[in-house]
Amino acid sequence: MTTTQVDKAPEPEPAAARPWRAWLLEGLSEQSARHPGPHGTPPAEHKGHRWWRVMCLTGVDYFSTLGYQPGIAALAAGTLSPLATLVLIALTLLGALPVYRRVAAESPHGEGSIAMLERLLPWWAGKLFVLVLLGFAATDFMITITLSAADASAHAVENPFAPSWMHGSNMWITLVLIAALGAVFLKGFREAIDVAVVLVSVYLVLNVIVLATAVWKVAAEPVVVDDWWHAATAEHSSPLAMIGVALLVFPRLALGMSGFETGVAVMPQVRGDAGDTYAKPAGRIRGTRRLLTTAALMMSGFLLVSSLATTFLIPAKEFGKGGEANGRALAYLAHQYLGEAFGTVYDVSTIAILWFAGASALAGLLNLVPRYLPRYGMAPEWTRAVRPLVLLFMATAFTVTVLFDADVDAQGGAYATGVLVLMLSASFAATIAAHHRHHRAAAAGFGFITLVFAYTLVTNVIERPDGLKIASLFIVGILLTSLASRIHRAFELRAADVTFDDTAARLIDDAAGSGPLRVIANEPDERDADEYRTKEYTQREETHIPSGGPVLFLEVTVRDSSDFATEVTVTGEERYGVRILRVQGAGVPNTIAAVLLQLRDRTGHVPHAYFNWTEGHPLSHLLRFLVFGDGEVAPVAREVLRRAEPDPTRRPRIHVG
Repeated sequence: MTTTQVDKAPEPEPAAARPWRAWLLEGLSEQSARHPGPHGTPPAEHKGHRWWRVMCLTGVDYFSTLGYQPGIAALAAGTLSPLATLVLIALTLLGALPVYRRVAAESPHGEGSIAMLERLLPWWAGKLFVLVLLGFAATDFMITITLSAADASAHAVENPFAPSWMHGSNMWITLVLIAALGAVFLKGFREAIDVAVVLVSVYLVLNVIVLATAVWKVAAEPVVVDDWWHAATAEHSSPLAMIGVALLVFPRLALGMSGFETGVAVMPQVRGDAGDTYAKPAGRIRGTRRLLTTAALMMSGFLLVSSLATTFLIPAKEFGKGGEANGRALAYLAHQYLGEAFGTVYDVSTIAILWFAGASALAGLLNLVPRYLPRYGMAPEWTRAVRPLVLLFMATAFTVTVLFDADVDAQGGAYATGVLVLMLSASFAATIAAHHRHHRAAAAGFGFITLVFAYTLVTNVIERPDGLKIASLFIVGILLTSLASRIHRAFELRAADVTFDDTAARLIDDAAGSGPLRVIANEPDERDADEYRTKEYTQREETHIPSGGPVLFLEVTVRDSSDFATEVTVTGEERYGVRILRVQGAGVPNTIAAVLLQLRDRTGHVPHAYFNWTEGHPLSHLLRFLVFGDGEVAPVAREVLRRAEPDPTRRPRIHVG
């Protein structure tokens, strides 16, 4: 069996001619499999990191929500913030955690739940479904960048040592932080885990100090608990009513569950066992499950204590817009009870981890987009390079920041929508996976979790429709650009390589002994002797194939027209004295063009291909080609060859009768 790659990238331009272009597209050929940053696929020699170190990497996203989550909980649930937080913790530990432990086992190479669902739906339905999920994922990750930067700017502006010229400058501070984040990725993202370990360790230690001080303050003045209880009972008729209200409002606290999707995205960075294989990375799965469980337990504890502390010790008016605790509840406590110096240290740590949470989200985007869109033909090849994508994402982040006026509260709905949709998709994927493995109890449990996430998502969308609106903009943008890219790239070869089996190679070499190959494109129907005899006779008569010379029949069947680039295997066959080359591909004309070019390279002679015109309207044939991969084959095959081979003397000849 022989193999030759035919879909070769064009030779890069000399760096001296266009240095900016060479810098922008640096490493383009490698980006289909690797991306710098924490979510990138590590090289083969990479041994991975201990699970707790990788936990710090995903923790810059997960743990950093402590910077704004207590304040958002207070605004959403008021005096019932602790009860609503308890519901959130229950959903985290009994819902999200089991779901993502299953996702880690089913998708151990960082693909996440999107890849699990991609396998459920065939043809175009699966591709469109993935694009919609990518829209919500883009919402989640992009709002993570903008919301975290906005909250970091709030911490900077509210610090008592901040100069007066910074007051009211949240917008430009946020934009500067986003620009700095982009600059890091443009330069090259390295040693992310080491930085994450330091940031997370310092931040969590500082939070332990703040919360321990708050607990001590509550213990010293238990009257604050009585005040809270009186306020809660005055607003609600009974404890049962409080629980009911907490169940209704907890969807607004969904931000506290962010980080699970990035937790499975960083799986390739987790060190596995010595006996791990690509098919069965048991050690990596076990380490990732420890990562997810430890992070969820730690975060649950922090969320509960922070909710109690902020509810007991911070006046309700301070949580509102313009209040000193708005978007920075724990920082308020740090300044209030530990002094301005410690509070400033806490602010700096919070700003750093919130900014780095954006780095984690950006790395997630750089991992997702090249994994799917170029493979679908729904993005140009330059999207496999990191730097152009970084510029695109930074421009989008600037736009989102301006639209939301760098307001943390205003972006909460969009963030929660993205997080909840990804969790809903993960729970649904876990349900289907458990069902396929005949784990009935697990399937029932995951099904119930799916319903809970569905309720949470619907409630969040009804109360805060802005999240769905911004997600819809991302989805529409992805769908339109993907469709335009697919149409633009439809005339590429779309074959990673062409392989001939032994029979095909023998038939080709025998026929090449009589001169340039004569190939008749045949749409297989009955495949009997009469079909081949009639086809050869009419083609020789209509297209004037030289008499006496051997011909090869080329039969292409479409495997899945929604696929873009595929590996093409040509199998040889002899039936009724006829030499036949059979092949499957994503599109008939593209596959024929790829095979013809390979026949030229193998024999050293330009082959001739013979077609019949197809009856019908040209526009309908074009639509059939774009959707079903066939249509009017001859002119499209010729156009694909024209684009693939600029030299007319080396271009396979197309004859139509």
